[in-house]
Amino acid sequence: MPQIEKHEPGSLCWIELGTTDQNAAKQFYTSLFGWSAQDSPMGPNAFYTMFSLEGRNCAAAYTLDQKAQGAPPHWMLYVATDNADETAAKATKAGGKVMAGPFDVFIFGRMAVIQDPTGVVFSIWQPNTHPGTQIEGIPGTLCWADLMTPDADRAKQFYSDVFGWQIAAGENDSSGYLHIKNGDKYIGGVPPAAHRNPNAPPHWLAYFLVASCDESTAKAKELGARAYVEPMTIEHVGRWSVLADPQGAVFAAFEAAHHG
Repeated sequence: MPQIEKHEPGSLCWIELGTTDQNAAKQFYTSLFGWSAQDSPMGPNAFYTMFSLEGRNCAAAYTLDQKAQGAPPHWMLYVATDNADETAAKATKAGGKVMAGPFDVFIFGRMAVIQDPTGVVFSIWQPNTHPGTQIEGIPGTLCWADLMTPDADRAKQFYSDVFGWQIAAGENDSSGYLHIKNGDKYIGGVPPAAHRNPNAPPHWLAYFLVASCDESTAKAKELGARAYVEPMTIEHVGRWSVLADPQGAVFAAFEAAHHG
């Protein structure tokens, strides 16, 4: 069970659910992924739910501010940085837009919310007392993310300028899928625009590791989720599905191929 003490700059370091029904979401994800939930007050009538696995933080949830016009329930990805202010400035220079921040989150860290030039929103995180996710490689942990963008070339330029990511096709891979590498670690990909749902706004799609994609998908549906993509196999990679939780936040379940 790999424990994470510190995230390298440019890695996907945290994931947070903004939802319309926090208690229902808590019930859904603790049932689906076996997460434990702990609530902390965040001000009058508001609380932050920290999810953990084996005693280590793996995700969080909060209730969307109804005044925040029209943001649907969603999973927000955070990218690690050593300096949120510098990264936000870089993002602006590279054609992105800083939507909020940079600002301090109590003693936990410093963050900003950024929209890339193709319309995809994500956050950056400069850790202080909260390093981000502290566990990976077991079912229920964040394992990958796909950048669902209408303009892969523009996005590729932006993210390599801001985070130094290498974004390229795999060897002998003619599918059009691009792999995202931060340092020496693969962290995500960019599917070809043809594989995108044209009705969905540009977004990051987070993947959570599961022991069995079919069982997790069936269980999610029992718990009230909707399957956008039923379990599919990618040869030599694994099996995956795309789900929307009962409040509408979209995520993917991934079961790694068993090589043997």
